[in-house]
Amino acid sequence: MEVKLTDIASVIRSKNAGPYELTLDIIFNDREWYDKVRRAQVISRRLISELYRIPDHHILDIIEFEPAAAIKITVRRPMISGDIGDSDVYGAQQHAPLLGIKFKLPE
Repeated sequence: MEVKLTDIASVIRSKNAGPYELTLDIIFNDREWYDKVRRAQVISRRLISELYRIPDHHILDIIEFEPAAAIKITVRRPMISGDIGDSDVYGAQQHAPLLGIKFKLPE
């Protein structure tokens, strides 16, 4: 079955995790969707690297947080928050690449 992340997650957001890092949060509609995505390992270092066009070593962590049925991804900011040229001081607009994710899950 092919699904869109936007159809199975109630929250997809980004925010600063300090001036040097960004956190991407995916909070699923329910435990069933969270478990399916987690078991299929679709939210991976490779996917994030491709979506954000960053090297693997810029992905600091991918955490599956079961109590909230959520996945948290921490990456290095491409630019220090508030530095000259930074167009998103709060990191609140960096989740957009996640919005287009479609993937196949086992039935």
